[in-house]
Amino acid sequence: MLSLALLGGLSAWSGYLLMAAPLGASSVLLFGHPRSPLAQPRNIVLGNGLGGLIAILVVSCGWSGAWGVALAVGLTIVVGQLGRCLHPPAGGVAFLGVFLKAGAGFVLFPVLSGSVLLVLLAWLFSRGVRGASAYPAHWL
Repeated sequence: MLSLALLGGLSAWSGYLLMAAPLGASSVLLFGHPRSPLAQPRNIVLGNGLGGLIAILVVSCGWSGAWGVALAVGLTIVVGQLGRCLHPPAGGVAFLGVFLKAGAGFVLFPVLSGSVLLVLLAWLFSRGVRGASAYPAHWL
């Protein structure tokens, strides 16, 4: 709860959007099951980043609607598996990017900036809260 509240506060302070629905799903993995391979920094940052990039590519090629969403999510799954950075919420990033017909800025704000901040907050939480699971299990 605090990590997403912080992202919201930073969004208001900076004027940059740092929140997107898929980051809520990333938070569930980060704080609910931090030892999961799908919750590791590589998966969150690269997986979400690839989902955003793929969405922009699909939109720039003129795809939209249900077919564009399906293509972007499918490609995000395949590229995530090939790149060893599969992260289920990245499918939501791809979906949202196509749905919003996002431009290049979408990858930086909120996708990458929000993903990196969540990873850092989870790392701080694991170090600062007694009894919290160690995070991450590995960085790469």
